[in-house]
Amino acid sequence: MFFVDTIEVAGLGNRGYLAGGERTAVAVDPPRDVDQVIAAAARRGVRITQVVETHVHNDYVTGGLELARLTGAAYRVPAGARVSFARTPVHDGDRADVDPAAALTLRAMATPGHTPHHTAYVLEENGTAVAVFTGGSLLIGTVGRPDLVEPRLTEHLARAQHASAHRLAAELPERTAVLPTHGFGSFCSSAQAEGDATTIGREKASNDALTRDVDTFVADLLAALDDIPAYYAHMGPANAAGPAPVDLTPPAIADADEIAARLAAGEWVVDLRHRVAFAEGHVSGSFNFEAEGQLATYLAWLIPWGKPVTLLAESTAQLAAAQRELARVGIDRPAAAATGSPADWLRPGETPAAFRRAAFADLADRAGAAGAAGVVVLDVRRAAERASGGHIEGSVHIPVHTLHRRLGEIPEGEVWVHCAGGMRAAIAASLLDAAGRDVVAVDDSFESAVAAGLTA
Repeated sequence: MFFVDTIEVAGLGNRGYLAGGERTAVAVDPPRDVDQVIAAAARRGVRITQVVETHVHNDYVTGGLELARLTGAAYRVPAGARVSFARTPVHDGDRADVDPAAALTLRAMATPGHTPHHTAYVLEENGTAVAVFTGGSLLIGTVGRPDLVEPRLTEHLARAQHASAHRLAAELPERTAVLPTHGFGSFCSSAQAEGDATTIGREKASNDALTRDVDTFVADLLAALDDIPAYYAHMGPANAAGPAPVDLTPPAIADADEIAARLAAGEWVVDLRHRVAFAEGHVSGSFNFEAEGQLATYLAWLIPWGKPVTLLAESTAQLAAAQRELARVGIDRPAAAATGSPADWLRPGETPAAFRRAAFADLADRAGAAGAAGVVVLDVRRAAERASGGHIEGSVHIPVHTLHRRLGEIPEGEVWVHCAGGMRAAIAASLLDAAGRDVVAVDDSFESAVAAGLTA
């Protein structure tokens, strides 16, 4: 008998895995905070003897090197990956025992496309494939994007991705479980598909890489590629160099005077509370990145790399969870932190800043159309979303991940800022509010804009 446990990294839209038998196990693409992988092994009563990477990751800092060090496991990395640390290089066809007593083995399959060196791992029981860890190759309904390594390689890698998907489909039984690392909201996925589980057979029937000819597939894939988070540029080099052990000890506590001083020095002070609470009252100059949203993705995307960040949280639990999530993308140590509410973070005599929230129906009542009566409508969705989902006539379009560099492009007036659902609009509203603009955060689904007759 064998087991496969999923290690969810929901904030980044990724998964790692722990698979094994009664005594020993393998960890696949572990997140940087490896304590949760070790805890999963302890619950199963198994020892981790193998740690494997499907590729050098571009979207998060891996915990593989540290997990191998802590457990004494062999650290298996694709041979073609250029790394600066000792590891066991993996070649196509290599096998490793996972649990000899359970007749479990792991077989490497070269699946280039997401990266040139990408490798999938087939879990075999008594010589029969039961699952395949596909990393960033074959995902649920899609594939990993091929444009994260080198722009000049993108089309070549897209064609390799098509061939790799066909190799997996041709060599593995249809009932084989497909267990990808990306595709659950990750920007490493070339598209987002519905579903939580799949098999080779299901993908053969529905995945574009397996139902379309290579030229059509490549053309459609390249046309659909979206923006790449800016922090990705730092993840590959960090993983190739060998990440340092993660430090999740609590950061230094900042009082109101220190918070004010850090803001005055141009540092980022990030309020982790829900957008409703932030809009109702916050420290002037602070930015709102919800702890329950895609905190790591959007904060790491927007913040100038290496700039000190101070976290403001409602509780120590919220702070600890945020610190863990940020460490996964290389924001290792907050400069400082504080818990409580704005009353605890403001100096005597200071009052909280605030801005309004509204729905699209309110915007329709207020102005009828962008540009009327001194109203500026700011759309902070990505370009692909705006192109495919429609837009409000006359609206200004600046994606949220570029907004902090482009505030000067927003016309004078009362700025009503929206996204597709409200979270990114709240980030943008906090940036505008900190810059002294009169802002209204539209906390509503874009479908309501259509219903209100606002869309072009």
